[in-house]
Amino acid sequence: MADPTRVDELSEDEAAAELARLAETLLAANTAYHGQDAPTLSDADYDALKQRNLAIEARFPDLKRADSPSEQVGAAPADGFSKVHHAVRMLSLGNAFETEDVAEFDRSVRKYLGLGAEAALPYTAEPKIDGLSLSLRYENGRLVQAATRGDGAVGENVTANARTIDDIPTTLQGAPDILEVRGEVYMSHADFESLNARQEAAGKSPFANPRNAAAGSLRQLDAEITRARPLRFFAYAWGEVSAPLADTQQAAIQRLGDLGFTVNDLTALCDGPEEMIAHYAMIEQRRATLGYDIDGVVYKVNDLALQARLGFRSTTPRWAIAHKFPAELAWTRLERIEIQVGRTGALSPVARLQPVTVGGVVVSNATLHNEDYIAGRGAKSEEIRGGKDIREGDWVQVYRAGDVIPKVADVDLDKRPADSKPYDFPDTCPECGSPAPREPGDAVRRCSGGLICPAQVVEKLKHFVSRAAFDIEGLGAKQVEQFYRDCWIKEPADIFTLKKRYGSGMQQLKNREGWGDKSAANLFAAIEEKRRIPLNRVIFALGIRHVGESSANLLARHYGSWSVFHGAMTSASPDSDAWNDLLGIDGVGEVMAQSLVTAFELGPERDAIDRLAAHLSVQDAARPDTSSSPVAGKTVVFTGTLEKMTRAEAKARAEALGAKVAGSVSSKTDLLVAGPGAGSKARKAAELGIETLDEDGWLAMIDGL
Repeated sequence: MADPTRVDELSEDEAAAELARLAETLLAANTAYHGQDAPTLSDADYDALKQRNLAIEARFPDLKRADSPSEQVGAAPADGFSKVHHAVRMLSLGNAFETEDVAEFDRSVRKYLGLGAEAALPYTAEPKIDGLSLSLRYENGRLVQAATRGDGAVGENVTANARTIDDIPTTLQGAPDILEVRGEVYMSHADFESLNARQEAAGKSPFANPRNAAAGSLRQLDAEITRARPLRFFAYAWGEVSAPLADTQQAAIQRLGDLGFTVNDLTALCDGPEEMIAHYAMIEQRRATLGYDIDGVVYKVNDLALQARLGFRSTTPRWAIAHKFPAELAWTRLERIEIQVGRTGALSPVARLQPVTVGGVVVSNATLHNEDYIAGRGAKSEEIRGGKDIREGDWVQVYRAGDVIPKVADVDLDKRPADSKPYDFPDTCPECGSPAPREPGDAVRRCSGGLICPAQVVEKLKHFVSRAAFDIEGLGAKQVEQFYRDCWIKEPADIFTLKKRYGSGMQQLKNREGWGDKSAANLFAAIEEKRRIPLNRVIFALGIRHVGESSANLLARHYGSWSVFHGAMTSASPDSDAWNDLLGIDGVGEVMAQSLVTAFELGPERDAIDRLAAHLSVQDAARPDTSSSPVAGKTVVFTGTLEKMTRAEAKARAEALGAKVAGSVSSKTDLLVAGPGAGSKARKAAELGIETLDEDGWLAMIDGL
């Protein structure tokens, strides 16, 4: 069976559409799971969706959304509890599903730290408890506060409830003056069965699973209800501490055990991925006999000094990962194949399925990626699914590990109808009839209709009002479709002339289905509010191919203002100074640069951009406070081998100090940092008279900043 987590078959339009669906689905799932203790997805499916989101973002970093699930932790705290601001954020963990993911995690840690494959790097491995995260704050040995994770920054104050749990000590002997212990509240299988028996005897609804029961019990407004529930607690981490617990993860956990907390006796020290995988297999085999729910194994770098050096991404630590247990499969009938047209004209095939339940969720659609995928070919023309093609009427295997629209993983040829025919992929757009050629090197066919294709126009408008772009409250995908059908909006600029074109606008809008005086007034007010908007959002909202959210941020930081950006894109013909400057931005390649320049060439797309800009007050990109930085505003290039920090660390440090990090040396380069092995970049810098420092010189320059 083909790897169900592969994303290399996805086109850019498919990826953008799927990221949008993932963001919406995971936000709802987070709210249901963390805020209401009533999950709408199974744990395996939820984790698989997040895995899919991360895989797509890794494949298409420019498409990462402002509301990306990878930037979110948990859900906002409920209104019934007072709020607790965590002194140290309670982050989630990245996920691994395959053994190769674990090996890649080890490689990424070593690469970041600059460690070779032979260097010793022990990890701890422990069961991942399927419960509710809890933070316990002790001051001078006394429990003073207990809080749920919430959204990672702010949680719910459940101190009174936590005091009723036998596994949670209220006083400690020999603890640091300030100690924040973190762990998981859970319910054993036996206690869960007994609780449900009492619920049913009392005529109340039983709980769906132990995790729901534990979460619902801890988050009771009446602590006496919590006291009557058999909750337990495993300690496995810490937040704020006034003094270190130990030098290693393993020793710190042992210290928590010595202080009176229950720690998991299946935690082990592993020397590299092979031992980590072996421990995972052992725990998976014992999973059914543990007496409590787990959904994987967590690996952590054992050395706490290395943990500190590795640090954190926006929502996950670099030094830990959760190796999750597998998700589920199902078989069903593929009734028909439909073609959808995206904002860049890509023709994307979608399988309409006979509804089937997969992992507790009913699904009726599956992505088919492109014509090669349907034909049984991969991105490099290699066979997938054993070369079996996909046809209407086929009995297909559906995999939900990460797909909101799931993926067809396999085909049962024994059940293929005798009269089935290979699918004939269209070479014209089903929406406007324009030719849909497939350019050399492109995985998809694209409609050539451009602005005459209604599907492309609508999808561009939806992108324009999306959350990471203009995010106009009250004007979402549904409203865009309605206004387009009614000929109220044909391009982004039309949004800002709605009220003027329809008199007060209020009367005509409020008489339409779903609108009233208040909603109409709110929409026009929201549109007015978005006339003033940050530069990065405008660049992203234009929907230029290959320019995603991350790229828009890069471009905004580099050019600073709309006028400078517009002028540069207008004058950036190949080999011009503006073109070379554009390519000098670290993260911008020729493909993206050509897309940008093409969009600003004289023609209908440029005219639409200029009409939009006339209605906006575009805010300059925010600049960090780098008044004391010696490299603020300068362009820095790193080359050669850095020995005291990795390239990623050096780049992040330079950008934090206000520097622009470029990938190539030009006349605009201010500083070259050259390590051993520096070649052509060092020679070119010397020819141009550019200041060059070695790694020690660079560290001395930024020392103390």
